[in-house]
Amino acid sequence: MEQIILQLKESGILGRGGAGFPVWQKWESVSNAVGDEKYIICNGAEGEPDVFKDGYIIKNYPEEVINGINIAINFLSAKKAYLYLNHNYYRDNRERLVELIGDLPIEVIEKGKGYIAGEESAICNFIETGIVEPRQKPPFLSNVGLFGKPTLVNNLETFYYVSKISKGDYGKKRLFSINGDVSDAGVFEESEEVTLEDLLRKTGNYPEFDFFVQVSGGAEGVIMLPEELKSPLAGGCGAIKVFNREKTDLFELMQYWIEFIIYGNCDKCVPCREGTYRIYEMVKARNIDKEKMLDLLDVLEKTSFCALGRGVVIPFRSLILKLKFEDYGDGKI
Repeated sequence: MEQIILQLKESGILGRGGAGFPVWQKWESVSNAVGDEKYIICNGAEGEPDVFKDGYIIKNYPEEVINGINIAINFLSAKKAYLYLNHNYYRDNRERLVELIGDLPIEVIEKGKGYIAGEESAICNFIETGIVEPRQKPPFLSNVGLFGKPTLVNNLETFYYVSKISKGDYGKKRLFSINGDVSDAGVFEESEEVTLEDLLRKTGNYPEFDFFVQVSGGAEGVIMLPEELKSPLAGGCGAIKVFNREKTDLFELMQYWIEFIIYGNCDKCVPCREGTYRIYEMVKARNIDKEKMLDLLDVLEKTSFCALGRGVVIPFRSLILKLKFEDYGDGKI
């Protein structure tokens, strides 16, 4: 089974969950970890708004996902794998998945409540105890994960492409979900190296109006302007949402983000719990002190317990620094 590591290494594939970590390195790390049992988690939580590529995969290519998981099981001699799905994907696909899995040591599990339930260490806690709460890192899950054992966690799209790589059918492609103020929303497969501008043009979704986009998620994705779209999408999460600048109320957009984040966090740490509420207060009042907001975001970025709190910074900072509020709504900044 060392062949799969060579195939993953030669392919250059990065994980598709957002961090963009080389897949072969993660697999090798878990393989080298000391433990009498090893586990696998296929993360199909996909809980962020306007991201739906994993749902497309599990509906149309469940056999490939299961094959990718089984390749990992065999490589690691893993005791068990968990296919962890958000509520809609679980409801719509569970019966078919169970039938396809058959006697393989793979269990289909419905995601816990809240956005934080998609964070990899929170998944481990949920499987073990039913409680959705992230863990301190280090130790990392590759050494101390599910039930205290070495655990491989990859995004659902990653396992899909592992299956294709094993068959020599990769082609350095990736999936992108596109929606918002576009004419043809959907999921598209394109080259990993396609620029965001070319992706929108190829799919017939490049706007003729003044616009901006949110990339890598509809809550914690970064805001990008048209002149920034001449580079490939960095990281692992291929999601693009297009906004018409003239029609978009920035305060409504920020309220949408912050309400989602407040509802989806675990309330474990003070920076995230209190900081996100202070952001909500400013946004709700439609009156943002730019200096105070940037200071607050800096604190969130440096002191939040997990990636959810740190990720809050991404959309707000990029929006505040790139877009002029005097052109939008009745607030000030």
